[in-house]
Amino acid sequence: MKTLKEQTDAKIAAGRQAKPEFMKGVDDIINQAKAFQQGKDAIKIGKKAPNFKLPNAEGTLLSLDMLLKEGPIVLTFYRGDWCPYCNLQLRALQARLSDIHALGATLVAISPQVPDGSLTENEINSMGFTVLSDQNAKVASEYGVAWNVPEFLLEHMRVDRNLDLETINNGNGTVLPIPATFIIDRTGIVTWSFVDVDYRTRAEPEAIIQALKKQS
Repeated sequence: MKTLKEQTDAKIAAGRQAKPEFMKGVDDIINQAKAFQQGKDAIKIGKKAPNFKLPNAEGTLLSLDMLLKEGPIVLTFYRGDWCPYCNLQLRALQARLSDIHALGATLVAISPQVPDGSLTENEINSMGFTVLSDQNAKVASEYGVAWNVPEFLLEHMRVDRNLDLETINNGNGTVLPIPATFIIDRTGIVTWSFVDVDYRTRAEPEAIIQALKKQS
């Protein structure tokens, strides 16, 4: 099976071939964001993870404190199910979910999307992990991974992708999370993290599993 990086690299390469101008624009924006150190305020290893209370796909409120009672948490922020890189990431994590569970951890994914009831109970259960809705990106902000999306990308979403973020995120049409993953131990301390403002780059599942092994 290909690694997540191999899959995302292939998608980037295909994008460069199909839409070279757009991808050049994305490169410029990402380089600028890195120059301004977007993501530098992400919560650091050794710090207490901010508690939160967010609705799941069924609309039930779940808190970090409640989830930590089951053991360590692998917490990943993603942009939404409309993002192809996010879907590659979540499928890659789903494929390694048994390894994550074997190490006593639970996977929790957070995006700004509204829990709209479009998933059936069977579909929710088949995902194998918890998905929470952070509609106003408040939790992403508390974790230091909220990003005011540049107009270049917003226009691409509106025009090329026909995406209405205000509807998808219940009023929040400009702020998305920087794709980031944190491991939080059962005491609520961040023990590992991956943060990259380039939304095309994600934490490799194998690296997450190795980090879990080191603390188990």
